[in-house]
Amino acid sequence: MINILSEGDIVIHSILLTMNIKQNSTQFIWGLICAIFSLSSCANSTGIIDKNKCVILTVEKGKVIDPIKASGVVEPESEVLIRCTYPSTIKKIIREPGSSVQRGDLILVLDDQQIKMDIDNIKDQLALKKNSLEKNILAETSTKIDLKYNEEVKKLNITSLKSQLSAEEQLIEVGGISPAKIEKTKQELALAEKELLTLKEKNSIRLKQLRAEEEGLLLGIQIQEKDLNEKLAALEQMNVRSQSSGIVLAIGNKPGEKVSKDQVLVRISDLSSFKIAGFIEEKMAEFIKTGTPLYAIFEDTKLSGHIGIVSPIVENGKIQFNVHLEDSSHPKLIPHQNIELWIAKNYKDSALRIKNIPQFENGKPEYLYVYKDGKGIKNRISTGYISPDYIEINEGVKEGDQIIVPLSGYHEFKNLVEITINE
Repeated sequence: MINILSEGDIVIHSILLTMNIKQNSTQFIWGLICAIFSLSSCANSTGIIDKNKCVILTVEKGKVIDPIKASGVVEPESEVLIRCTYPSTIKKIIREPGSSVQRGDLILVLDDQQIKMDIDNIKDQLALKKNSLEKNILAETSTKIDLKYNEEVKKLNITSLKSQLSAEEQLIEVGGISPAKIEKTKQELALAEKELLTLKEKNSIRLKQLRAEEEGLLLGIQIQEKDLNEKLAALEQMNVRSQSSGIVLAIGNKPGEKVSKDQVLVRISDLSSFKIAGFIEEKMAEFIKTGTPLYAIFEDTKLSGHIGIVSPIVENGKIQFNVHLEDSSHPKLIPHQNIELWIAKNYKDSALRIKNIPQFENGKPEYLYVYKDGKGIKNRISTGYISPDYIEINEGVKEGDQIIVPLSGYHEFKNLVEITINE
């Protein structure tokens, strides 16, 4: 309790004295006037309170919203779809819909007999193609040797004809040979050179054919090796496992039923991130717009977010909308959790504000006591937006001011102008 100085005692004494004196009405009125005057003087007096019986707040700048309240339920932000990687039959279901699973848990088993047969068939075909490739490489090597040998023979023949022609040209000068013989040798040389050129062109074409055959075999091997790797990977997925922690929502088929490639086998809720399904009365529809900022409140946690898709359908007098959170992976978020939503009807991003605490009667203080140098000085203020967590201050204090508030509320100060604070 605050200790009021002696003037208060004087006031009480004056009132009692005035009421107890048995005099005429004029004296009574004068006594009452004196009592009122003394009470007015007391209102401007100084009180004393211990600091440990008060809350100290700091005036700061930050976001303040003027909220309307709505409710919401936490839902997984997305679903994981597990698809069939190879045509098969469901052999056994391990986890039924509604089961909780962790990443890597076995959910169902597919029959792997057909894919194993297909894998063995591809391995046989690969072995044959690799054998053909090896034969082709050996044939190419042999052909290159033969082609090179034929070219060398043609070149030797041309060299021989050139030597023969040179000798004959020397003999004709001394009359030892006829001109017809020289002409015949020249023709044979020209023919041999043409045959060599043709042979080289044919050899080049043949080598290209051999390389094309080799490349074709290599391509076929690469395609089948890729196919084999895909089937080997699909074989591992015949045991269908959860790709994330969550809850099994649905399994597409029953044991014994056939499933085709890319068919959805399992739907799992992804518990790594969440959203909120929000609900509010239809009469508040004008404030529910995509992108509107809000806070999600639960336990001692406040998460920022904004409104996503708004449903155009009204059910049971309420509008439904999605809420996307900035921290959608907060560890305290769990599926089906009830959440209070503060939707910003209006807001300011950089407002002068103080925390809204229970000690502010009616949540809208008309004055604050600024704490400085061991004193609490009363300042009248005007407020702006008020939310459950912050009050906007339009005037009366400045950023950085410390505000002192009694734990029992401002009525403790009895409207005093100045309070002495015992440290």
